[in-house]
Amino acid sequence: MPRLASPPLDLPDFAPGSVWLVGAGPGDPGLLTALALHALAHADVIVYDALVDRRVLALKRDGATLDYAGKRGGRPSAQQEDISLRLIRLAREGKRVLRLKGGDPFVFGRGGEEALALKHAGIPFRVVPGITAAIGGLAYAGIPATHRDVNHSFAFVSGHDSGGAVPGGVDWVALSRAAPTIVVYMAMGHLAQIATRLIEAGRRGEEPAAIVSKATMPEQRVIETTLARAAADADAAKIEAPAMLVVGPAVTLRQGIAWFDERNT
Repeated sequence: MPRLASPPLDLPDFAPGSVWLVGAGPGDPGLLTALALHALAHADVIVYDALVDRRVLALKRDGATLDYAGKRGGRPSAQQEDISLRLIRLAREGKRVLRLKGGDPFVFGRGGEEALALKHAGIPFRVVPGITAAIGGLAYAGIPATHRDVNHSFAFVSGHDSGGAVPGGVDWVALSRAAPTIVVYMAMGHLAQIATRLIEAGRRGEEPAAIVSKATMPEQRVIETTLARAAADADAAKIEAPAMLVVGPAVTLRQGIAWFDERNT
């Protein structure tokens, strides 16, 4: 059969002197949006995070400059204020600046801070959402974020605050009661403490849990465990960051849904 022609997309112009804050998704380049690909094809400089996959960066246009601005816990990292100032400087030089972030810019990506800095400096910008790690990672792990027979809500929470400690501003009791499924981003550094706080807040220690490492990547690993055993099992399995903790009955559905593993690349 002849292939049907796809209608051309009327994508916005990436103007010189502007910044696009773009979500690159959780890793798999196939999860990029059309606008993200459009930005990669037209950017003069790409200021990218540590979690942006090299296969995504390889999609840049010839001649585009790569500018690393990654931040990783426990390692020397660029300061957020310096990154924002860098975006402003590059835009004022007349560059098309692509700020490329893992996941979604506005989900634990500090895109809001950069957008406010650009607005204050009078720099035109666009925000391009991306598939966040929890949505993409759970799908690739075979764990539905919602399922009509199991849960009708879910919650995302960061595993550390701006200082690197367990978030002190989280109402753990309210969080535990509010959502059957809880997804904790950047969980590895404080996994035992987070599990303890959730149990003290009312979640059962034997509740199903999973740890998803390097979500959507060829190296993805998923460890099924319980909330009480999550830290010990992650340590025994030598799970590496980036990884997230998923807690709730939806984890049990993985046995029937899991479709992606190291061979499915």
